[in-house]
Amino acid sequence: MAFIKKSLVAAIVLPIMVVGAFAWWSKDPLTTAEPPIEFTITPGSGVGAAAQQMVKAGVPVNPFLFQILARVTGQSARIKAGSYELKPDTSPRLLLAQLVRGEFAQETLTIIEGWTFRQMREAIDGAKTLRHETAKMSDAELMAKVSPSYKQPEGLFFPDTYLFAKGASDLQIYRQAHQMLLTRLNAAWEKRDADLPYKTPYEALIMASIVEKETGQKSERAMIAGVFVNRLRTGMMLQTDPSVIYGMGARYHGKIAKKDLQTDTPYNTYTRYGLPPTPIALPGTQSLSAALAPANTPALYFVSRNDGTSQFSENLNDHNRAVNQYQRGASTP
Repeated sequence: MAFIKKSLVAAIVLPIMVVGAFAWWSKDPLTTAEPPIEFTITPGSGVGAAAQQMVKAGVPVNPFLFQILARVTGQSARIKAGSYELKPDTSPRLLLAQLVRGEFAQETLTIIEGWTFRQMREAIDGAKTLRHETAKMSDAELMAKVSPSYKQPEGLFFPDTYLFAKGASDLQIYRQAHQMLLTRLNAAWEKRDADLPYKTPYEALIMASIVEKETGQKSERAMIAGVFVNRLRTGMMLQTDPSVIYGMGARYHGKIAKKDLQTDTPYNTYTRYGLPPTPIALPGTQSLSAALAPANTPALYFVSRNDGTSQFSENLNDHNRAVNQYQRGASTP
């Protein structure tokens, strides 16, 4: 009789102990080591294959118990393929939740304001953790994948820091940056000042790119835009050096000569009136805002003071005096 009682107690207690031990295991951190352990779950993997891939990558999880945990919680068919990181203090239960939610290892890529599209492509091509689907594409082929409405890519991507999962396609970055640019541009266009000399948002984007390249001084961007808007309104040439430099392409080696200002290209705003045919760089939010809400100023000219700021003038005589003072070192009369 005593034996039967002991057997009954064991039959009741033992499962409780097993369940308790399993629950403790599922909540106990797998590791506190640094740095995080990287691993990848390949497409089509079931929970068993996923567990084996994690162990092979160095994740210290019991694959048998992990499979049981996934099945007991009804999550075994919901694990998502992708690249992950096991961070310190992650328990098997939290690891399973990470795989089910698809909390992939995140990388960042920063696109800088004022970059050309060529520079943006170089940065994306150099990101080792992206999957490079566009590496052999021409600019035109890339744009056909990103936004068939546009043939020329310059200026059509928003400079920002983008998050992506390791192994993501580089097309994801291009599409995200392009959509962000359109969102910001259209929002600024809807709030634009009245009577601006732009027929389309794209023309405003061209102006924003010029403003972006003309000054690194955020506080002056609206004034710079105001000068160029005044020139467009009065029929003056824009005469902006960054546009000339863009049109020179590989011929530019750090300096502009008089000959360069006289050599006609579609981007030479010293030989052609109006805006250049495309943007010349990737403008940021403040340049977009400046182009569509320029300063109300009578100024038609500006010259660098060589300290990061500009001297603005309403007429050519004042401008020439400013050039003599700040660029040629001559004293003003």
